[in-house]
Amino acid sequence: MSRKNQPWNNWVLIVAVVILAIAPLFLVREAEFGGADGEAEAAIQEINPNYQPWFSPLVEPASGEIESLLFALQAGLGAGVIGYVIGLYRGRHERQASQHHPEVSQSRSEFKDY
Repeated sequence: MSRKNQPWNNWVLIVAVVILAIAPLFLVREAEFGGADGEAEAAIQEINPNYQPWFSPLVEPASGEIESLLFALQAGLGAGVIGYVIGLYRGRHERQASQHHPEVSQSRSEFKDY
């Protein structure tokens, strides 16, 4: 992929993600977007009405918004850790490749200005 097309491709991907996130809100007007926890609880109660949970949460969030915030924070931290590990292994791989093949590292250094 040429470097001239790269910014254009990035904007196309960003617009596609925004459309995918917003489209269900407009296409399915009367839908209720509930979580998997509520669906699982309803299914369990339907199968076995006398079911008792094994344990209760240690900390109960004060509201649904706080619960959503904590979930998003957890997802963001997880994505950060995964990104860090991928970058760490890629850096190690490139360092090992440059030690074994110094001519490759010289040719790659010409393209590292982005």
